[in-house]
Amino acid sequence: MKVLLIYPDARKELIGYGDLGAIAEPLALEYLGAGARLEGHDVRILDLRLHQDALERTLIDYRPDIVGVTGYSMHVLRMLRICGRIKEITPDAWTVSGGHHATLMPEDFFEPQVDFVVCGEGVGPFRKLLARLDAGDAITDIAGLWSRIDGTFVSGGAPEPFSVNDLPRPDRTLTAADRDAYFIDWMKPIALLRTTVGCPYRCSFCSLWKIMDGRYYLRDIEQVVDEIASVEERYIFFVDDEAFVNAKRMTRLAHAIRARGLDKRYFSYCRIDTLLRHREMMKLWREVGLERLFIGIEATSDRELDDYNKRIGVAQIEDGLRFARQIGIGIFAGFVVNTDYAAADFKHLERFIRHNQIDYPSFTVLTPIPGTAALESFDHIQEMQLNGRPNWELFDLQHPVVETRLPKREFKRRYKSLYRVFSEKYSIYRDSVRLRDASGGFVA
Repeated sequence: MKVLLIYPDARKELIGYGDLGAIAEPLALEYLGAGARLEGHDVRILDLRLHQDALERTLIDYRPDIVGVTGYSMHVLRMLRICGRIKEITPDAWTVSGGHHATLMPEDFFEPQVDFVVCGEGVGPFRKLLARLDAGDAITDIAGLWSRIDGTFVSGGAPEPFSVNDLPRPDRTLTAADRDAYFIDWMKPIALLRTTVGCPYRCSFCSLWKIMDGRYYLRDIEQVVDEIASVEERYIFFVDDEAFVNAKRMTRLAHAIRARGLDKRYFSYCRIDTLLRHREMMKLWREVGLERLFIGIEATSDRELDDYNKRIGVAQIEDGLRFARQIGIGIFAGFVVNTDYAAADFKHLERFIRHNQIDYPSFTVLTPIPGTAALESFDHIQEMQLNGRPNWELFDLQHPVVETRLPKREFKRRYKSLYRVFSEKYSIYRDSVRLRDASGGFVA
């Protein structure tokens, strides 16, 4: 069968990166593509962020038998439009939706232009779906899959138990023509790689831990090292929700990378308390190539941090930022701007960033995203579709979708001004790092 996998374009491409330039490889589709190829199918990936006008041409030229589309909440409406266009151009092709939003709210894809919806990790259900369709067998009992039968979507049951080490290695040859275009700021080209799946923490504003039912899965270290060695790019972004929480494991991984002589530069998510608890491990990672960390600081008061269930305090945050500067690790700091902010709260946030010499702050608007308690009902959502569902295009963490304490226009103005306040400083920081990269040196 001919399999086309699509990553959608959207009105705003970034979640949580603010004005940082970034288009990263569609790692989830590379996993799906690897699984499909193991079944003997012909596979292509189309990244519409890079090829916005290529959908119709690809459908006409390739004539796929099945098309899979993945995305986040902000992609839902675009994904549905893509599936609609697929049905118009290649009406005999099956359409499959998957991703974070499909896992948490599959009902948003129960539309005539969608044939199947995958919930949870998609490689297993997708491989089984392809095998059943290819053989002409029944598909209603595939765990983790919703199927449209006579106009009604039927569940094949809860997803099967997940085994991270049984996944195939993502097939990066499927994006070979685009790899030079994938970047995160000056880190270009950059590859994505995961060493773990899931998160052991329970931050109230986040739903990522629910995707894996609160479990934390560890990949075999040799598998990880082999995959790092296979990556051609020098820059690698670990997309684990929290890579470093298991210090013994990550120490072993660092030593294994050093033993293999792998010369890479790493970017990763990390909690500030993890950074503080495991200082020697972080120093070791700095030595083997850790360049920068994305740390979700989220708030600048102990009250807010408690509200978010972060389980850390402001004093720890400031201590962690000092330690990162001492060992030469750049910090990409994420802050959540609460819709309850008054003018004084915006000013306090600016003072905190300046006082702690944060090289690059990024900001997201507190949003009741799927999977959180804040979205158990839609009663407080102000941005709605005509069908009574939220306007998911605005759930990019950059738009207030609930009532704000300040007049909404003023809130938006102050929110946008946060980036203007720090853009000049960040440009200087970014240029200094580019200069350092050009010389091939590290800051000790």
